[in-house]
This record gives sequence, structure tokens and C-alpha cells, in this order.
Amino acid sequence: MSEPRGTGAFSAGDTWSVSGALTIDSAARLLAASRDAVLPPSGIVAFGKVHPLDSAAVALLLAWKRRATAEGKTIAFTGIPPSLTALAALYGVEELLASDGVRPPIVTA
Repeated sequence: MSEPRGTGAFSAGDTWSVSGALTIDSAARLLAASRDAVLPPSGIVAFGKVHPLDSAAVALLLAWKRRATAEGKTIAFTGIPPSLTALAALYGVEELLASDGVRPPIVTA
């Protein structure tokens, strides 16, 4: 069964986990849900089964990176879907997805 449009899930803990839709319909809600959560102690934000997604996903990742920088912490994103990598490249912010200075591969269709 697929999730209704606009839903998405965020869970906090040692690792943050994001799943479901990450679109203009859900990104603001996911950002609000994360505001009261302590940044993940592991520094990892895991993208499990994120689908669908749009450019709002890039904005959410940028917001989380800015927050981590402001708090003097680092975060890394894992399980990034190829479509999110492509969007980040399109907007020239693919380094936002980089981990340990290594850029993720850009997948072209």
C-alpha cells in the first residue's frame, strides 16, 4: 500500500531517520518535527524509503546542514536516493550530500 501524497515520517534518536514522501507538501512539517529534536549523536541522517521527493527535500537538507553548522556539529546523509543526488547537482549543492569530503556519484538516466 502506498502512502498518501504529502505524508512523510521523521524519527529522532542516535540516528535520524526519514521515510515516505519528502515533497513541498511534507517538508515544512518534517522540518518543524525536527526542530525540537537534538541533532543525532551519531551525526547520521538516514534516508530509508523516501519516495516521492522534490526540490523541497534539498531545502530540508540545507536547513539541517545550517543548523548543524550553527550548533558546531556535523551531520552526514546516508541512503540518499539517486533522484535527490541529481536534484542537489542541478542546484549546485551536491557537496551538501558529501561525506568525509567525498562527493556522491551523480546518476544520469
